[in-house]
Amino acid sequence: MSDLPIDQYLDQLKTVLASSNRLLLIAQPGAGKTTRVPLCLLEEDWVKGQRLLLLEPRRVAARLAACYMAQQLGESVGQTVGYRMRGDSCVSAQTRLEVVTQGVLTRMLQADPLLEGIAGIIFDEFHERSLEADVGLALMLDVQTSIRDDLRLLVMSATLDVEALKRVLGGPVPVIECHGRQFPVTTAYRPALSGEESVSHALRVIEEALSMPGTQDILVILPGVAEINRLVQLLEKMLPDLAIRRLHGRMSIAEQQAALAANTSKQRIIVSTAITESSITVDGVNVVIDGGLERVPLFQPRTGLTRLTTRRINRASADQRRGRAGRQREGSCFRLWAQEQTLVPYGEPEILQADLSSLVLELACWGVASPQALSWVTPPPEGAWRGGQSLLVQLGVLDEYYKLTPLGNRCARWPVEPRIAVMLERASDFNVLPLACGMAALLEERDSSERSLHDALALRVRQPKRFPSWQREALRLAKIAGIALSDAVLEPLGPLLALAYPERIGQQMDSGIFRLANGKTATLPLNDMLAHQSFLVAVALHSTVGGQTRIITGEPLSLESLLSLYPGIQKWQPRVAWSQEQGRLIGEEVQAHASLVIAKRPLVHLPEEAVKEALLNALRQQPGRLFGDNLQQMRGRMALLRDNLGEAWPDWSEPALLASLESWLAPYLIGIKRLSQIEKLPLERYLLNSLTWEAQSEFEQLTPLMLEVPSGKQVGLDYQPCLSQRPPILALKLQEAFGWRVTPTVLNGTVAVMIHLLSPARRPLQVTQDLVSFWQNGYPEVRKEMRGRYPKHPWPEDPLTAPATAQTRRKV
Repeated sequence: MSDLPIDQYLDQLKTVLASSNRLLLIAQPGAGKTTRVPLCLLEEDWVKGQRLLLLEPRRVAARLAACYMAQQLGESVGQTVGYRMRGDSCVSAQTRLEVVTQGVLTRMLQADPLLEGIAGIIFDEFHERSLEADVGLALMLDVQTSIRDDLRLLVMSATLDVEALKRVLGGPVPVIECHGRQFPVTTAYRPALSGEESVSHALRVIEEALSMPGTQDILVILPGVAEINRLVQLLEKMLPDLAIRRLHGRMSIAEQQAALAANTSKQRIIVSTAITESSITVDGVNVVIDGGLERVPLFQPRTGLTRLTTRRINRASADQRRGRAGRQREGSCFRLWAQEQTLVPYGEPEILQADLSSLVLELACWGVASPQALSWVTPPPEGAWRGGQSLLVQLGVLDEYYKLTPLGNRCARWPVEPRIAVMLERASDFNVLPLACGMAALLEERDSSERSLHDALALRVRQPKRFPSWQREALRLAKIAGIALSDAVLEPLGPLLALAYPERIGQQMDSGIFRLANGKTATLPLNDMLAHQSFLVAVALHSTVGGQTRIITGEPLSLESLLSLYPGIQKWQPRVAWSQEQGRLIGEEVQAHASLVIAKRPLVHLPEEAVKEALLNALRQQPGRLFGDNLQQMRGRMALLRDNLGEAWPDWSEPALLASLESWLAPYLIGIKRLSQIEKLPLERYLLNSLTWEAQSEFEQLTPLMLEVPSGKQVGLDYQPCLSQRPPILALKLQEAFGWRVTPTVLNGTVAVMIHLLSPARRPLQVTQDLVSFWQNGYPEVRKEMRGRYPKHPWPEDPLTAPATAQTRRKV
């Protein structure tokens, strides 16, 4: 084997892992980390008799890495080195190094948290920051910390956020940095011509590259299989003397190996997806033509599923692709975009942009109800986490305490998204499991563009060989279910889809207008057959610029099917709501599915708890009826405390108070049935009561309602400006402040109040926090102007020695 940059660090790496159970390895592209590091560890004492796992983010990279390492050992894949991934594995009793995709690790952990027989886990290409890699590392740290301190964790990548990883792995974690091997690469930009189609664009640049002296094999990187197939077809016709090769994740391992095998007799053009960003070197390539696009899985709210989306690549990814041309010799990179095109520096971690319902389910199976229980490089966003929990509760996978239900426990066996798992699990109750397996495979098919799910599924059931990826997935699910896929009968799909999309069941309000169970309104064109159905299931939705929601894909649903799927609908439930038109509470009993009312009847007696809930909901919709002057004063006082003394004092912002009405207001609503009655309640006192007795005393002492002024009067403070982080206001007649040299304060002398000095007509003459400066500099002008206008009031030359008074001159 030829020497690689990583070779000089292997002894150091082995020494570190002999005594430490964690290690970060930063190895640049071309260093050889993926294939050299795992093999060098196999004979270490801490590994003997056990296995190593090498995690790869892509299926192709996993297969190729396994095959390459097996070749280095002079063996077939599946002996010492094997691979395992969703729907495909090649391992044996001899296998000591398993190359697995990242999702496989999570399934292994759920099945055996001890990971018996596993000596260490190697996370490769961690910089790609897939959700599964983040979850895998968080779970592995939990296992290592609690029950397997002998388990080694090695995180390696071309680039790493070392500080973030150190925080998670612990500050003392060792870090080894290895430079890669890179020959000079010339970069040229070739944007598309006006109106030029992407495949024609790539073809034009390929012809230019072939005309260059020194060009050997060419690697063309395009976003997806469809683009690859179109370009390959053109190249095979135009360049019959060259070896034209496809490379993408749907190909068999033999086809992938053939595409990458160096061809000494013919020049090769390899047309690939972004899988070639993986660390396996493509022999013979010294020209890269980069389309600058990638097809990545992103959560699509309109479907509730993760779909492949085409987008511009980031700068780090572009540099990674460019480096492919300089792995073995000097090379060239053609970028199919303009040089001035701005690229974001790095790709965002998937955890920040994904649907987290699958993560919530995985952690619930792990026994974790909150992500704070684990250590994360990037913590899951709270909003997305809560959204995932809410969906799983609605699907019946989690209970109200976010614990797994019996249905949730059964759903965990399906390696699909939670919606689809629920559909598969519940389909057996209605004897349509074969059909559900076919539908699940269709919904998981990320490049499916058919609008009619019924027609798309019917075509696949009749001609499965035309859709090998669908067939493979459907058969895999059928195997898990223990059924024959051939037993699938194309029954109405609406009931099946209603299991996966309970919140998107729609009820017709008018032709083409439907209220969905989630409370939204969605529309269909009147010429659509679904527009006149009483009920339907909306699978794909699209929000227009104007905020309207359109149904893109759906299936009809009968009322009988809806009641059969969700028998709880037939239970009469009391429902109380505030009627803005009538200005009172309206009560009725309903048979409903979330926001959809199937039947209703008047409710004579309004249950007290329902009344409270309805009033609180009405207040949330009309907050102006709650936040009167007195309550605003209380909020201002608390805002002043919180801004100056910190979060030891509670948040009384409008959103916080509206969110916590149940705790501070609801107990006082006994017998209340109108909003006008609530407006007359001492709301500020109720809010104060939410504090402890000690906090109430401190609150009153630090933010007094009144201050004594030089005239002897008690004058009220206005704290509402504190809501905008301004000081409280003390407004008094100028004559009442004579002799006042020190600006008054609150919060034990730490915050000066803003004094509004008023004319006899109660109009502001001066606003100040510096009384001495005003008496010296501002007062003479005020006196000159005001004493003629208000001669009955005192305007002494020396206000600092004059007696303060609220009276006119005659009464002084």
